[in-house]
Amino acid sequence: MTSHDLPVGEGTRVFLNFSLSLDDGDVIDTNYGGEMVSFVVGDGSLLPGFERRLFGMCGGDRSVFQVEPEDAFGMPNPMNVQELNRSEFDDDLEISDGLVISFADASGAELPGVVREFDEQTVSVDFNHPLAGRRIHFDVEIHRVEAAELH
Repeated sequence: MTSHDLPVGEGTRVFLNFSLSLDDGDVIDTNYGGEMVSFVVGDGSLLPGFERRLFGMCGGDRSVFQVEPEDAFGMPNPMNVQELNRSEFDDDLEISDGLVISFADASGAELPGVVREFDEQTVSVDFNHPLAGRRIHFDVEIHRVEAAELH
């Protein structure tokens, strides 16, 4: 079996181009028209719900999959919406609906939040992934599949 015939599965490195879009056709991310990217199956580069759909595909294959929210970026969790005191924000920050603000989580990592509502006293910030609850159309073209170099 040549690497050209190798199907995507455990222990493979996959070279591909892809596009992610929403039901309304809005493209959220794509590398079509650019360099292909590669990843090793299971390395965490792709969410498992996307990776699974590639299994069995070979070099030269192209397909479009609908990935439901549960297998993509999850469903919104109401616990991820926080009410913060307006006084916690810089006075010179112009708060508006939809504004993305970067916060530090407990470990110091950057955590983006989206302003959903605000008034003089409180600001409601949504820390759910911006694509939570959305069906994603995953257009993928496999260029080649190789045995991964496992270290």
